[in-house]
Amino acid sequence: MKLFEPLEINGMVIPNRVMVPAMVTHLCDEGGMVNDAVIERYAAYAEGGAGLIVVEAMAVHQNKSGALLRASEDKFIPGLRELTRRVHGISDSKIVPQIIHFMKVARTGWRQTVDTLSVEEIDVIVEQFGAAAARVQEAGFDGVELHSAHAYTLSSFLSRTNPRSDDYGGDTLEGRLRLIGRVMENVRRKVGRSFPVCVRFNAEEFIKNGYTVEESKLIARRFAELGFDYLSLSVGGKFEDAVHTPGTVLFPYSGYSGDRCMPGDWLPRALHVNLAAEIKAHLVGNGFTTPVAIAGKLSDPRDAEKLLERGEADMVAIARGLLADPAWANKVKNGQIDSIVQCDYCNVCKQLDGTHKPVICALWPQGALQAPKGSPATPVPRWADDGGVSATPTESTVSLRWSKAPGAAGYDIYRSTGDGDARLLDAVKVTRWVDKCVLGGLRYQYHIRARSADGRAGSPVSTGPVDLPLPGYMVAD
Repeated sequence: MKLFEPLEINGMVIPNRVMVPAMVTHLCDEGGMVNDAVIERYAAYAEGGAGLIVVEAMAVHQNKSGALLRASEDKFIPGLRELTRRVHGISDSKIVPQIIHFMKVARTGWRQTVDTLSVEEIDVIVEQFGAAAARVQEAGFDGVELHSAHAYTLSSFLSRTNPRSDDYGGDTLEGRLRLIGRVMENVRRKVGRSFPVCVRFNAEEFIKNGYTVEESKLIARRFAELGFDYLSLSVGGKFEDAVHTPGTVLFPYSGYSGDRCMPGDWLPRALHVNLAAEIKAHLVGNGFTTPVAIAGKLSDPRDAEKLLERGEADMVAIARGLLADPAWANKVKNGQIDSIVQCDYCNVCKQLDGTHKPVICALWPQGALQAPKGSPATPVPRWADDGGVSATPTESTVSLRWSKAPGAAGYDIYRSTGDGDARLLDAVKVTRWVDKCVLGGLRYQYHIRARSADGRAGSPVSTGPVDLPLPGYMVAD
């Protein structure tokens, strides 16, 4: 599989094309120090076989932001060094941190914007990025990733909504690129040419007047010219369309652009691959070989392999899918796809991030702070009979019920339409579920799979054909 071919990035050889993109965990305290819970989270990805692990955004400054890792002072280096030591001691996975600068936000809904920053403050930001990059290099990381996506400072300068009117102004693309160009120059001066320096940015902003892939192709070209060693593509996650909840800090993933950044179950799989394909083709067409990573509902191995085979990207960034099952890569490599704990994109993790609570997966056992690890001694959950599965159709829903399976931590629900393939619809911990996205007059069949906490599952039980009646408005008088 192309997915398990190694890739060299400025001397850093990642063993496969599976990337864990940066996901805030809120596992540290407000001091920003690495602790055992943080190390355990990232060690699990190394044990699970991910090729490249990008550690959650680390602040380059001291602005308050709850439980967020920091690289803003030398005192953080020992904890960061212990994190890299643990990961490197487990596997040949490579680990880089994402470093970030963000502006102030308030519970009133107010937020600081880039036009309020003086040139002197911009100079400080440039130096903060360079100093943070030097610290993470000293801590033993394999490279560093600059966060220029979503709602944060570098991305806000890069945005078409940048309101500045000086040399950093939003009325020209070169003006919008000036800050990150200066940051990159300073970082390179601090860490040297042989240390991988990478960047994450938005392929599209998905806000009114935001830039689209037409401009992001030019941005990608400039980033390649600047010498970034890989380009990691995201989308959206902007403050401009965020929905403010009174009494809480504005959360940039609460509007439509946030839905595109962390797409829920109602949005299609692999929905941003076309953006990566355009950007990659533009780079190749202009003589650049800079690797490109893309994220966005890519936890189905078939989707991941297909985009790599087509050359639409060089790495597959899977966030929520690897949160649900850190062993995703090893299971795919070993042909154990049926034992993957499959993310159902319920976005409980996103909601926890928005309330600054420790980020966990709703599919894990109740109270678990980390993904469960399997034990061969634990029996595979299975029913002794047909599982007592039943389906009750109406013209607009199908209600499913089944009996508990001994040892089951959850149940995966699949549906096929007519003679089509069965596709995963949801994952639940209870023994009932209602399908509300059906059409009257069609025939469906449902399959329920009981699984253990680590994803091992027995044979599914099925409902048999379920015929829905036509709705009343379709029946002639």
